[in-house]
Amino acid sequence: MSQYPWGEATATGIGSHPGEDHAEAVRVAFGESPALPYLPELPARGVGADMIGRTASLLLELPVEVQPSGWRFADRPGRDSKRARDHLVRDLDGLEEVAQGYEGPFKIQVCGPWTLAGAIELRHGDKTLADPGAVRDLVESLTEGLAAHVADVRRRVPGASRIVVQIDEPGLPGVLAGTVPTASGFGRLAAVDRQIVADRLGAVLPAETFTVVHCCAPGVPFGVLRAAGVGGVSLDAHLMRRRDEDAIGETVEAGTALFLGVVPGVDSTIPDIGAVAEPAVGLWRRLGFPSSTLASQVVLTPACGLAGASPGYARAALTACRKAAGVLRDDPGE
Repeated sequence: MSQYPWGEATATGIGSHPGEDHAEAVRVAFGESPALPYLPELPARGVGADMIGRTASLLLELPVEVQPSGWRFADRPGRDSKRARDHLVRDLDGLEEVAQGYEGPFKIQVCGPWTLAGAIELRHGDKTLADPGAVRDLVESLTEGLAAHVADVRRRVPGASRIVVQIDEPGLPGVLAGTVPTASGFGRLAAVDRQIVADRLGAVLPAETFTVVHCCAPGVPFGVLRAAGVGGVSLDAHLMRRRDEDAIGETVEAGTALFLGVVPGVDSTIPDIGAVAEPAVGLWRRLGFPSSTLASQVVLTPACGLAGASPGYARAALTACRKAAGVLRDDPGE
């Protein structure tokens, strides 16, 4: 039996979709990614539908509000927190309708603690990332809130054989490198120790789920993610550098799944299916792994979210990933 929740030749989306019609986005996610459908996010709807606000709505006893500089912790829940929560509840209601009768793995996405800490400001000061105690409080709150969210999704999608939780951490390389700007923008916050990053990230991973960390920035910290205990790493295949391949090889050898972004997240010409599959096929060949494991350990995705694409392209990108995933199984090369 496979160690992964999905079967061979699986593709999925990263999470965000264009437009404001969530019911249609859910139908597209189930229709074009049937092996691993997911709960779409529609940031075009405005405040609270964005990645930071949506995940902040899950936090327990840490209300947020929008200031001119962005999201900030508040003394009490207000209009912005309510709007974010309302978006999520409506989305889950719509999911429940579309998912009736579905059986198989199902994916949800949340923003990770380190990207949140680099984005949300404290009530009277700098970003959360600047205060280790505040980071700890954020991690504890997110851990509880995410566990409750997973339980809610399980109730609404009773046919889900396994919940796949994607933790979005585009800010993680900056946290490790010390390049996250201060709230004023005139300085940089100090780099965080790699072990602390791994420990805090590992703490939020929900029990009895399959966890994947998505990082669409260059310099994905594979070692930190493995230390955190994630089951998979999601990255843009076109940002992989040859010098990353030793770390990628160690990650694959450890049994970690790879979610490879193989088509652009914004409107462009999609190449033929063989070319879409080539980054995965070529990587596997260079690393010397058997082609028989490729279609189960690698899931194909767009390079990043599809919020900046047209609806037609978003659908076409998911279709291309699904068809290219078949190549990994049926024609992976030698």
